[in-house]
Amino acid sequence: MAPLKQIGFVWLGAFLAAAVIGFLAFVTEQPLILGSFGASIFVLFILPDTPFAQPRNVIGGHLISTLSGLVFFHLISPDWWSMALALATALSLMQLLRVAHPPAGSNPFIVFLAAANWDFLIMPTLIGAVLLVLVALFYNNLSKERSYPKYWF
Repeated sequence: MAPLKQIGFVWLGAFLAAAVIGFLAFVTEQPLILGSFGASIFVLFILPDTPFAQPRNVIGGHLISTLSGLVFFHLISPDWWSMALALATALSLMQLLRVAHPPAGSNPFIVFLAAANWDFLIMPTLIGAVLLVLVALFYNNLSKERSYPKYWF
């Protein structure tokens, strides 16, 4: 079991990250919250040293996966088989481009379920992913036991 100090540190970081995007969504009345961001917060604060938590992976993974969903939804078909193709393509592209971020794998499903428009790529995907990385950058480096990120590119 992790020490209580570490659990408390992660708890506060997760709270702050969720609060930032939640508060900004509330204040701007813009959709800044994706279900996959909850899992991204897990990776950023519990597994910050892993490749999946690095800024390139978090931001790039969310962008590639959402873009894949949008392309298939709008240009191919809004049907179930197109959603499956979008997911498979997103995973392959994340792997190919070295931006694998497991939480982002759900973004094509989110795009299809929300019948999202093209601006979904910027808001909430890009802006939300960047905000999560910024919170992780500042918060994780408050601890002498952490150094985030391990690399940018």
